[in-house]
Amino acid sequence: MNAHPARHDDEPVETLYEGPWLRMLRRGRWEYVERTTGDGMAVIVIAVTPEDKLLFVEQFRIPLGAPTIEMPAGLVGDNHDTDTLEAAAGRELIEETGWAAQRLEVLLVGPTSAGMSSERIAFVRARGLTRVGAGGGVDNENITVHEVPRAQAPAWLMQKQREGYELDLKLWAGLWMLEHNPDGTPAN
Repeated sequence: MNAHPARHDDEPVETLYEGPWLRMLRRGRWEYVERTTGDGMAVIVIAVTPEDKLLFVEQFRIPLGAPTIEMPAGLVGDNHDTDTLEAAAGRELIEETGWAAQRLEVLLVGPTSAGMSSERIAFVRARGLTRVGAGGGVDNENITVHEVPRAQAPAWLMQKQREGYELDLKLWAGLWMLEHNPDGTPAN
């Protein structure tokens, strides 16, 4: 018995649609999307203020038709051709929350929704935060910043869900990686 499922990377790729931000493709019978800007990478920033408050962002997401609670995040290379994961994480943290980090540590990179998109996301832990602005995003993102005491974060998130907010499930991975490295060792 074959240990791996059939691969389809020898089949031609057909472009079904291409817009300014996304393209929809078909390979064999499989349809998926990829970004047309940047390098198909995004960052999610795990950040705690000096007062031990986690930074969450609230934003209305059109595909869901609802407000969401997420950790600060954004695309790598969408406006900067020489972007790195760390540079994108630092920029997005400032733009969305108004906090800057002295140190940014890439923890883990992997797909966001492997059956639908080629996008990958990097979890980045931010340390040594300093307030440098108000946050709120750019280009009419209308982001609301929430600073939630670390010990209260899970209960606060569940309350937001009861209030009708959509919760990005990556939040729980981010909460875990506050205190752990991806291999389970304690974060230093």
